[in-house]
Amino acid sequence: MFEVKDVKKSYKSDFWSTPVEVLSNVSFSISKGQVVGFLGANGAGKTTLIKIMMGFTKNDSGVIHFFGDKSFTDVSRSIGYLPERPYFYPHLTGMEMVKFMGSLCDLNSEDILSGVEKYGDRLKIKFALDRKIKGYSKGMLQRLGMLCTLIHNPELIILDEPLSGLDPQGRKDIKDLLLELAGEGKTIFFSSHIVSDVEEVCEKVIVLDKGIIVYEGNISELIQRNSSQEVILTVESENDQLNEISSSFYTVNNLTTYYVDESKKSEFIKIAVDRNIDILKLVKNSPSLEEVVYKTGRRH
Repeated sequence: MFEVKDVKKSYKSDFWSTPVEVLSNVSFSISKGQVVGFLGANGAGKTTLIKIMMGFTKNDSGVIHFFGDKSFTDVSRSIGYLPERPYFYPHLTGMEMVKFMGSLCDLNSEDILSGVEKYGDRLKIKFALDRKIKGYSKGMLQRLGMLCTLIHNPELIILDEPLSGLDPQGRKDIKDLLLELAGEGKTIFFSSHIVSDVEEVCEKVIVLDKGIIVYEGNISELIQRNSSQEVILTVESENDQLNEISSSFYTVNNLTTYYVDESKKSEFIKIAVDRNIDILKLVKNSPSLEEVVYKTGRRH
């Protein structure tokens, strides 16, 4: 669907300063129908790259191709884009803004109304489209932005921090909609520094740290790669033999939690059963995606 190849970008804070590289040989590709999370801490370079993709900022070197070997200009009407901080004309109504955005994509009135019917209620913004935008809350502005992004039924959807400013219900609504769009075969690429949001929606992630891609691939593979070979077992009471075969343990409120190498799991269970010690919990010691992502960045 699109490919980023060897993109570099540097900025100077003033004329005399040395340029600071914010993107260093960034390369990745997104296939049709994928939902991909673009992860990284604030300042990692995510928004800079998206601005380059959309033609708002020029890269120093490298290329970006859409739909094979085309530029953004050639395919702009097939792309829906929502910036991190969208700006709307405050004295327009929501509907006037939607119609204006639709007209930029050469949509007729019937197509625009059809898009509003499809997404307006789903985004819980239809009721407010006759109001002036200057009276919208931040969450309503974000919902309006999503409606404007989807009104022309784009094949590729690019979102920069789309869940910013939304309350918990709003975040759920947008994430549910992204899953529905993925089910329709849309390709979605969205940036976030909130790892849990990406984990709920995406199968693939691209992790950017200080302008460098430190991981591109499947979420489950990333977690598996960083998982330890330990299991965590919680039992009713501490036992000297169990203490000896565990790598570490702690006791809280008469419940002891043991960290045990997977190769010693059967031995641990046998000792517990022989001594009538109830095992209350047994799980693999796997980190969260958030722990893995920021650990990956620190390693780099």
